[in-house]
Amino acid sequence: MFRRLQSLFHTPTPESSRLSSKASKSKTSKPPANSTELNEHQQLILEAVESCYQTAEGQLKRNFPRPEVNFKLRGKSAGTAHLQLNKLRFNPVLLEENLDEFVRQVVPHEICHLLAYQLYGRVKPHGKEWQALMVKLYGLTPSTTHSLNIDSVAGRTFDYRCRCGVVPLSIRRHNKVQRQETQYRCRRCQETLTPLDGTGGEA
Repeated sequence: MFRRLQSLFHTPTPESSRLSSKASKSKTSKPPANSTELNEHQQLILEAVESCYQTAEGQLKRNFPRPEVNFKLRGKSAGTAHLQLNKLRFNPVLLEENLDEFVRQVVPHEICHLLAYQLYGRVKPHGKEWQALMVKLYGLTPSTTHSLNIDSVAGRTFDYRCRCGVVPLSIRRHNKVQRQETQYRCRRCQETLTPLDGTGGEA
């Protein structure tokens, strides 16, 4: 299974194979503390992370510390990289629905953020350094956002209106409006958003 994942990213040369073999013996991505409870898809992501790092080490001819990996990310993001902590977080709901896309795109996308930080320090999140790594290491188009279906993680929304039309607000923002803690304006017409009939009251 690991070799199948590895083939998604590169065909190792003899030199990179020796480097990868050495790295795999001394380093592995740090799994969650409850790694024994990971499901099959999450285990595959850990293998994909390791494969990506071996590819990077073979291409760049240097070793990189493996990140801590967990599957506790919520909301609409597929994954996040915490640069200074050297940590990757993945969305378990979106992972279950989009395994192939996670292995092909999401994992290398987030790893390139960590690599860019370790190689160049603080740079623009999706700047030229990150883009170059995506292309050079994994042959991927450096897209800044994912195109996954997020219906299952979108959460409940409440319809508000302005001169432009209907604007959905998240439950958190809706409740802040109802508690009179804040107001929101449309970015285009600058009119204060007001709830449509029937959307009053906290949820």
